[in-house]
Amino acid sequence: MTATEHAIELARVAAAAAADKQASDILAFDVSDQLAITDVFVLCSAGNQPQMSAVKDAIEENLLEIGARAIRREGTRESRWILMDYGDIVVHIQHSEERAFYALERLWSDCPTIDLRLS
Repeated sequence: MTATEHAIELARVAAAAAADKQASDILAFDVSDQLAITDVFVLCSAGNQPQMSAVKDAIEENLLEIGARAIRREGTRESRWILMDYGDIVVHIQHSEERAFYALERLWSDCPTIDLRLS
């Protein structure tokens, strides 16, 4: 099984929004073969709390524009890891230090990456 086109579209919109706010190390993994609860993980890093909040807000706004609403959010503005669950995709916004420590891309390295360039 592979990620749906809808999930890939959501991931690309989320990644573009994160990039607009200068998030770094933006990656997406097709986790549909490994998890039944979602198709795509989007990972990105931010260097400080204000940037993390700006990235979160931009992703929410851009996904809302195309009709996607978060089912749940974990982490707060004071958090160093924000998780946003949209059903088809889960977005992880991590402070750079947490990103290095938890190394989610290493955990999911056996999953295919998704080309985040807009078609």
